[in-house]
Amino acid sequence: MTNLLKNKKIIILIFSTIIVFVFCFVFKDVILKMFYSKKYEEIVSIYSEKYSVDENLIFAIIKAESDFDKNVISNKGAVGLMQLMNNTAKEVALKNNIEINSNNITQELLNPEKNIEIGTKYTEMMIRKYGNIQVALAAYNAGTGTIDNWIEKGIIKADGSDIEKIPYKETNIYVRKILRNYEMYKNLYTNI
Repeated sequence: MTNLLKNKKIIILIFSTIIVFVFCFVFKDVILKMFYSKKYEEIVSIYSEKYSVDENLIFAIIKAESDFDKNVISNKGAVGLMQLMNNTAKEVALKNNIEINSNNITQELLNPEKNIEIGTKYTEMMIRKYGNIQVALAAYNAGTGTIDNWIEKGIIKADGSDIEKIPYKETNIYVRKILRNYEMYKNLYTNI
């Protein structure tokens, strides 16, 4: 009798496992879209179009930077969805005639629309400056001075072909993470 009970449990376990695998396979995209959100889609769409940056890249940056938490402030002072530093945001806003309250930049950057607008424009500026997404993302994280120095010294190539040689572990991981997120967003949301 115990063998029969044991066999029933094994059959139930196998059947349950098969059901879970089938469910995950059938609803894979639905499940993945829960983890790869398009929260703030309307705002991202407006500024991605305005500044000619693929919205999937902006979603990938937001996912990596804040996981869509508009109120996050890092221990280094980066603010909001796209984790912008106050000085960077102020400089981007001034250079591009984006209205920003210079007296309270942090509060401005906690506003999703302002954060996404400035972050998207900054992303566009980095892509235009470096000519490729990989180096632009490294600059977004490590700063343009650092990246210019690495390129000048031959530590990384300006074309981004050896991006795995980024010497800062944090920046190296950051670039890879965003590129992975970017591919995921493109696969999940392109040609819907």
